[in-house]
This record gives sequence, structure tokens and C-alpha cells, in this order.
Amino acid sequence: MSYYFSTVFKDKSFEEVLKSVKESLAKEGFGIPSEVNMKETFKMKLDVDFKKYVILGACNPSSALTAVQSEKNLGVLLPCSVVVQEHDNGEVEVAAVDPIASMMAVKNNTVQSIAIEIARKLENVIEDLSLNK
Repeated sequence: MSYYFSTVFKDKSFEEVLKSVKESLAKEGFGIPSEVNMKETFKMKLDVDFKKYVILGACNPSSALTAVQSEKNLGVLLPCSVVVQEHDNGEVEVAAVDPIASMMAVKNNTVQSIAIEIARKLENVIEDLSLNK
């Protein structure tokens, strides 16, 4: 079992793909409460040049609320990470965590049901992006 869903863009800029990812996440009911620019962070903290690599913390508020109410420490696994990264060949990859894989250790039926629902939504995001390449 893979721990992520992904798609690759060959002819779009990093910025175009990042914008499309945010739009696709919003269509599926996700907000983005966190955004981490690893390129900037590594440069500022370590003086290391790194490729364009952004981690979006995607959250479906109603699902997150139900999950945290049913499992008090579930927040350690939230939000769902979506990575947008530019490869050396200029391709841009989008990868979203598979919440079914990341929640396997949680023995809670409510959480497992939510993981299945969120996985479907994240797969829809990746499929939507793939159709709009």
C-alpha cells in the first residue's frame, strides 16, 4: 500500500500548479491552515539551496472536528499534507497523503470511516488535477 496519491505536470510552472492545487482542494471542501515553503526555510535556517517544495496542510473542518472529538489526540496526524515540488527536469509533482495509510494505527471506527472519506476527496483532487494538465 502506498502512503500517497500523486500526479506529475510536464508543461506547467510550479506557481501555476500550486494555484491549481489550492483551487482543487477548495472544491473538495478543504481549507489550508498551514503552508510551509521548504525552499525558503532551508535557505533561511541552513543556508542550503533547495528545489521549490511547498507543503500544504489541507483540512476539511467538519471531518477534522468529528475525528478529534472521537479520538482526543488525533491532532498529531492532522492536517493532511499535500506536497508540490519541482524536479530537476522541470516537472512539477503533486503528492497527497493517503489518510487510510496514515491512520492505520488508530483503532477507532469513526476515524477509519473519516479516513476513507478524506482519501476519496484527496483522490478526487489528484484526479481533477490530472484531467486539467
